[in-house]
Amino acid sequence: MKLHEYQAKELLSRHGLPVAGGQIAKTAEEAVAAAQAIDPTGRGPWVLKAQVHAGGRGKAGGVKLAKSLEEVRTLASQMIGMKLVTPQTGPEGKIVHTLYITGDAFYPGPSPIREFYVSLTLDRATGRDVLIASAEGGVEIEEVAATRPEAILKIYLNPLLGLMPYQARQVAYGLGLSGEAFKNAVDFLLKLYKAYDALDASLLEINPMLKTSDDKILALDAKLDIEDNGLAVRHKELESWRDLKEEDPLETEAREAGLSYVKLDGNVGCMVNGAGLAMATMDIIKLAGGWPANFLDVGGGANVERIAKAFQILLKDPGVKVILVNIFGGIVQCDRVANGILQAYRQIGSIPVPMVVRLQGTNADLAAQILKESGLPIIPAVELWEAAQKVQQALGQVRA
Repeated sequence: MKLHEYQAKELLSRHGLPVAGGQIAKTAEEAVAAAQAIDPTGRGPWVLKAQVHAGGRGKAGGVKLAKSLEEVRTLASQMIGMKLVTPQTGPEGKIVHTLYITGDAFYPGPSPIREFYVSLTLDRATGRDVLIASAEGGVEIEEVAATRPEAILKIYLNPLLGLMPYQARQVAYGLGLSGEAFKNAVDFLLKLYKAYDALDASLLEINPMLKTSDDKILALDAKLDIEDNGLAVRHKELESWRDLKEEDPLETEAREAGLSYVKLDGNVGCMVNGAGLAMATMDIIKLAGGWPANFLDVGGGANVERIAKAFQILLKDPGVKVILVNIFGGIVQCDRVANGILQAYRQIGSIPVPMVVRLQGTNADLAAQILKESGLPIIPAVELWEAAQKVQQALGQVRA
C-alpha cells in the first residue's frame, strides 16, 4: 500500500524521526486556514504540495511556493482538481484531491543548507535490504543513477542485523558530513531503518533529507510503501489510510474479492492459480510475442465464484483482447475447475474475446472432455508453449 507524504511523515514522526511537518487541505479555504495555523503572522512563505502517489511532482507543477495568503488561495484553487502528469503517472496522470501545506524550510535562506537523498528498499537480486544514499538530493534519483552512478552510495544490510551503526557512519561520511551534522545524520539513519523494519515497508524514501543551517537533519519529503502482507497481519490499523482514489479500480475490486491482481499494459488477460505459475505464464506469453495485461492469481482453492469474479475483472480491462486460463490441478481438481469455468461462463452471459484454456494435473483428461462437450468457444491447450502460441494466433485473428 502506498502512502501519501503527510501520512508517511506522521508514521516517521511516531518513530522519533524529525520531519518538516504541515497540514492537509482539500479546498482553497482549508489551504488558507492551514497556512495561517502554520504561520499565525501571515507573512509566510508556504509550500503547497500535491498529494498523489507519484514522484516528480515539482517539475510537473505539483509543488508551488506561495508568498502571501492570497497567493495560497489562488494556487490552491488552481492545484486542487488539476491533472498532474509525471514520469511515474504515465500520460493519464492523476487528479489532485489533497494538498499538503508546509512552511518553507529554506526561508529566509540561511547558509549552508544541503539536500541529500536517502532510501531503504529490498534488492530482490540479492535478497537483502539496501540503503541507498546520494549527496545529489532534491532531484530525480533515477536521472542521477543513469548519468552519474558514482554519485550513488549503496550499503547492503545483513537480514539478521539490519543497519549497523558503523554502516550509518559510513553513509554519513560518504555524504560529506562532519561535526554535529554527522552525529545527527547517523542518528537519523538508524531511526529510519528501525521505522522501515517496524512498518514492514517495501520502500522508504527521503528526498530530500535536509541539513539545516544549525546542523539538524530532517525529512523534508517522504515516500512510504507498506508491504500488503505486513499490512494485513501486523498493521491492520493502517488499512483505513488507503486512498482508493489513487489506486486502480480493478486492483481494488480484485483485492476486495480476495484475488491477487496487478494491472499491466498488455493485451493478454491471464487467469492462473499460484503466483509462481502466474509469473511463468506471463514470461511464456512474452516469449511467444504477446504482452500480459495483468498478473492474476485466483489461488489454489479456486471455486466458481472466484473464477466468475476473475473473468469479470479481466473483461473490465478494455486492453484485454484474448484470455489465457492456465490452471494446474493439485489441491483443486481440473474437472472442478472446468465445471467452474462453464458455470462462470454462463453466469457472465458471454465472453466477447477468444479464450485459451490449459488445465493440467489431477483429472486433466476429464476436464478436457467436459470443455470439449460444452459446445462453448473455448480454445484448448495441453502444453504451456502451445497455449502461448494459440494466444498469439487468436491475437492475430482479432487484429485481422
